[in-house]
Amino acid sequence: MAGIFAKCERMKRLSQKMLVRVATVGPCGMTPVAPGTVGSLAGLALVWAIRMSGSAELELLALLVVTAIGVAASSVAESEFRHRDPGQVVIDEVAGMLMTMLFVPVGLSGAIVAFLIFRLCDILKPFPARHVEKLPRGWGIMADDLVAGFYAQAVLRFILWLSGVI
Repeated sequence: MAGIFAKCERMKRLSQKMLVRVATVGPCGMTPVAPGTVGSLAGLALVWAIRMSGSAELELLALLVVTAIGVAASSVAESEFRHRDPGQVVIDEVAGMLMTMLFVPVGLSGAIVAFLIFRLCDILKPFPARHVEKLPRGWGIMADDLVAGFYAQAVLRFILWLSGVI
């Protein structure tokens, strides 16, 4: 019986390690300088890969999946790092970039502008981002970047509207 419990404990530990790797988006969150920026670049790369598929619906699905997995993974990572909203967790930046770019018709230059706007919104945390950041565990970690992504998309769409693109 003790062997079964030991195996279960090893499996639990392995799944926790895997979730931490998801939360840090592999090595992205472990960079010594600006891990949030690196995570945002990973998010931009994911958007670009999805766009190559030609499926707009896949963008929404990716946002929903990354958010759901991100809540679970960042909750585990918060426990592992023993710190509230640890800097190594960057899955929230990936979700934020997905939100920023969701259904926005831009090319490379527009994507760079979207990236810069998202980083600014993520740093400034416009209302209610700072409030939702206080939600428990992974919910707070993910929610503030989704709010920042929402604001970044609104600003991006306004810029595109002003320039006559949309």
